[in-house]
Amino acid sequence: MTLSDQPLRIAGREFTSRLLVGTGKYRDVTETAAALEASGTEVVTFAVRRTNLGQGNDVPSLLDVVPPSRYTLLPNTAGCYDAHAAVRTCRLARELLDGHNLVKLEVLGDETTLYPNVVETLKAAETLIADGFDVMAYTSDDPIVAAELEKLGCCAIMPLGSLIGSGCGIQNPHNIRLIIEHSNVPVLIDAGIGTASEAALAMELGCDAVLMNSAIAHARDPIAMASAMKAAVLAGRGAFLAGRMPRREQAEPSSPMEGCLGA
Repeated sequence: MTLSDQPLRIAGREFTSRLLVGTGKYRDVTETAAALEASGTEVVTFAVRRTNLGQGNDVPSLLDVVPPSRYTLLPNTAGCYDAHAAVRTCRLARELLDGHNLVKLEVLGDETTLYPNVVETLKAAETLIADGFDVMAYTSDDPIVAAELEKLGCCAIMPLGSLIGSGCGIQNPHNIRLIIEHSNVPVLIDAGIGTASEAALAMELGCDAVLMNSAIAHARDPIAMASAMKAAVLAGRGAFLAGRMPRREQAEPSSPMEGCLGA
């Protein structure tokens, strides 16, 4: 966060870091903890259906390395393919986490593309919000769907940059910009980021934050990549606040011509 910036605000919560990080695909919980530390994140997301939060005694609990006293937990509904399963998963998370109501809603269309099913996402969001959840909704890069999710009461809109786990970066920056321009809630890129320059681009476009998992966990050195992503998000946010120079079709000298020797 630059000196002139404001905290990231989501559902009444304030955060200094604008990088949200997932917990899947690391070698072990020790590497998970180290990557989270290096990233500087304050919000940690995890798949409720695939994570031990203490209900299984034979494997380490995520809460041992991601204590709620230090991180804001963001349970997500990864692996759900309809609204009913997503709602049930969020209610399970609330029960396991003693009433925690901030969730990442993710309803997928199929197992091949993992593309969001926006019809089921809208249906689940409506039910969850009526049930008192603060819903951060993963969605496509369709500005109309994003507007509908905000209208329902979602506290953040999370369009994909590209397919989950693809590392292909932001494929449609124009749609992302449209979503940002017409949203009154935070917009976060979720899915597709592969390297630091792509995280910086998301922030330069005006995104409020970036959520990632695979880009860090699948790096040759996840700890170093987590640190790089932290710096990229800061740099991208700083560039957005500073305001980039306009693009020009012709060259323009970087120093003034008036008063030059021999002029």
